[in-house]
Amino acid sequence: MKGLEFRIKRFKLNSPPYPSKKSRDKKRRRLILSGVILLSLFSLISFFLLPRQPVSPPGGPTEPVRPQTEEPKLNVIEGSVEEKSTLFKSLKEKNIPLRWIDLIISKLKPYVNFKKIKGGTYRFITDGEGELVKFIYEVGPTEVYEIGKDFQGYVAQKKEIPLETHLVKVVGEIRSSLFEAMDAIGEQEQLTISFADILAWEVDFYKDVREGDRFKVVVEKIYKGNEFIKYGQIHAVEYQGREKTVRGIGYRGDYFHENGTSLRKAFLKSPLRFNRISSRFSLARRHPILGGVRPHLGVDYGAPPGTPVWAVADGTIATCGWNGGYGRQVILRHMNGYMTYYGHLSHFGSEIRLHQRVRQKQIIGYVGSTGLSTGPHLDYRLAKEGQFRNPLRERFPEGIPIGKEKWEGFKQRRDEMMAWLQGDSPFQQLQPALLSGRRAER
Repeated sequence: MKGLEFRIKRFKLNSPPYPSKKSRDKKRRRLILSGVILLSLFSLISFFLLPRQPVSPPGGPTEPVRPQTEEPKLNVIEGSVEEKSTLFKSLKEKNIPLRWIDLIISKLKPYVNFKKIKGGTYRFITDGEGELVKFIYEVGPTEVYEIGKDFQGYVAQKKEIPLETHLVKVVGEIRSSLFEAMDAIGEQEQLTISFADILAWEVDFYKDVREGDRFKVVVEKIYKGNEFIKYGQIHAVEYQGREKTVRGIGYRGDYFHENGTSLRKAFLKSPLRFNRISSRFSLARRHPILGGVRPHLGVDYGAPPGTPVWAVADGTIATCGWNGGYGRQVILRHMNGYMTYYGHLSHFGSEIRLHQRVRQKQIIGYVGSTGLSTGPHLDYRLAKEGQFRNPLRERFPEGIPIGKEKWEGFKQRRDEMMAWLQGDSPFQQLQPALLSGRRAER
């Protein structure tokens, strides 16, 4: 018994004690907390240190990331065609292969008249292998041609250039001449000539122009983006001189006073445009060559040699040839007993023949210095019923009035343009529909 008792006690002392439920729960909580801490540390390390991979869209297949490919490099040759050169010659000077020059010329030939077109710029674009990608030929701001390649081969086309039309009021004041006044406000020669042509029956821009005179023009201006391209139609004009104010309202291809009478008259105020008067009408002028005091029954218009001379009215050629001190001279016979004389011409117009009919503004000759003349000028004279009159003071009959059937339409147009001339609005963009409507009225 003692021996057995001893063995049992020994067994109890050496055997580990069985853990209680409380200790087991505590150990479990400790293990769970350690796992959470380790998982959190691993997530933080992964987020900040490991490289991130792109996330594929949900439900979609995962695709490998493709490296970006470089665009093919293009070679560009730019050039221009000089005034007396050709496109072919310019391309050859740029060392462009002859096969491409022949292709360019052949493709553009149906669109471009190379005999008439002078100048222009171009861009010759090829790929890395030297193959033509595109050729662009810009003859002018609104005339651009392009050669490109499609499935049929190389094709040429004229590019459509978007343009905007604006209605603008131009206002200026004369300081020395109409040309200089227009130039001072940034306008071009084309507008000056057109403005003076409209008023050629009412204003003599050699005699009537004075410092302080003012003018207005309501005109269309055509733009390519911010670039001015050209002038369009003139809708109304006004000239405020010392003695009178003249207005012209454009309607159905002509210009009228506010009362509906046409600006066009039987006689123009002057046979030339924008040239100084070197000698006025006088009954006692000292002759520069013959000496002494002699009557000068006309007006001398100083102008560069070759300046065109117009017929001031419809008529018939009474004389055409050499006439002593007047040199080469043309004499025209007009209605109501009027005759006009044009002397010192360098040569005659191409269609001028004796007894031939001429139209108003038809070129009958060119300024010269033939006969008794000290320099190039036009000797212009006017006679009625055989008696010379002062061309600068002669009053001619008014123009033809507008028809009754057109009066209401003209009146509406006149009121609109008078509001423009007298108002403060200098600018309006014309929509295509409005623009076509106004042109239809003209």
